[in-house]
Amino acid sequence: MLREFFRQHGFGAESEPDGVRGLSRATTELFDLLILDVMLPGVDGFQALHTLRKKSQIPVLMLTAKGERGERIQGLELGADDYLSKPFDPQELLARVRAILRRAEPLASSISEVLEVGGLRLLPGARDVSYREENLGLTAMECDVLEQLMRSRGRVVSRDQLSLYLYCRPATAFDRSIDTHISRIRRKMKDGRNLILSVRGSGYQLCYPPKT
Repeated sequence: MLREFFRQHGFGAESEPDGVRGLSRATTELFDLLILDVMLPGVDGFQALHTLRKKSQIPVLMLTAKGERGERIQGLELGADDYLSKPFDPQELLARVRAILRRAEPLASSISEVLEVGGLRLLPGARDVSYREENLGLTAMECDVLEQLMRSRGRVVSRDQLSLYLYCRPATAFDRSIDTHISRIRRKMKDGRNLILSVRGSGYQLCYPPKT
């Protein structure tokens, strides 16, 4: 049903009924985005995403059970870009897919641009990020979060600002997507995690020199 829905809106869409076949295609064929249901036979969505992230940084939107906050956080921790709880309005799913794909398209002006702050080096067009010359292996979403912080170096960027840029919607009180992406970036930066400061009640700030 969703495959036909997306085709009616101008997208080429394919589907697989189980996690094993879906994961095989996702790692061997070229797709722009993956919609991944948690409840899958063979290999569930979490297992599939864990394996996928070892090989690919393709944008992933997860479908989770309604009210299961733990599922949403687990999906984000494993590297999902966004999530949507079931049951859902197909138009909302379409809007979220369009937002992710729109953000994933590199701007012509950013192809050769390089951002550098305190050992961090980011190429927006290639979504390549390194810290002290070590590649961080960030997902596309994590790269975009970090890019916004680097462009606003020294200034606080609110969760609403980040959510509007990434998802084209304001953050809600119970939406931990932005916080989870920030947490994953910090872990990957290891000894550079203090470059990103949490500002209580406001948002996040990239500080250099880092605050301890």
